[in-house]
Amino acid sequence: MKRPIAAAAGLLMIALAGCQTNVDSTDGVVRTNEPSKGDVTSFGDAFDGLKTVSDVEYHASDQAVAEAKNQFRAENYGNAGALFFKATQLSPNDGNAWMGLAACSDRIHRFDLADRAYGRALKLVGPTAEYYNNIGYSYLLRGKLQDARSNFLKAYELAPNDPTVVNNLQLLSSSVQNIER
Repeated sequence: MKRPIAAAAGLLMIALAGCQTNVDSTDGVVRTNEPSKGDVTSFGDAFDGLKTVSDVEYHASDQAVAEAKNQFRAENYGNAGALFFKATQLSPNDGNAWMGLAACSDRIHRFDLADRAYGRALKLVGPTAEYYNNIGYSYLLRGKLQDARSNFLKAYELAPNDPTVVNNLQLLSSSVQNIER
């Protein structure tokens, strides 16, 4: 009876010895079956420069964001907003999804939702030119021209050659000149 147990234990040890693992000392993550330096593919090519699965960034929200951007370009802001919302639920730390949701909320005049989405986006993407430009446009839509101007100027300081920022500053200028009461 002891021989079958000893034989099974021996086979298990041989099987475990055959597993290849690689511990990356920089991040402590154990990765399996990744090529080592000098390994070649079945076609004789070196693995150098090829992306392995661990190198590729993928978010569950990628497909929803892509579809939402298409809907936004087609000016279907309600559909785009629903898809951006789905993306924020799939990947709550996706700053681009939150920025998209905020922009859609602006376009359908749901500024309460836009403010919450911009707040979350700021925490995730930081104070970028895109952030300041988008929130400036939000204030422009609300008729808060001073707030719009200050945000557009912050965006301009960060990206003076961005045509969208320059166009929005010109749009603001024409809005100030053509105020209807």
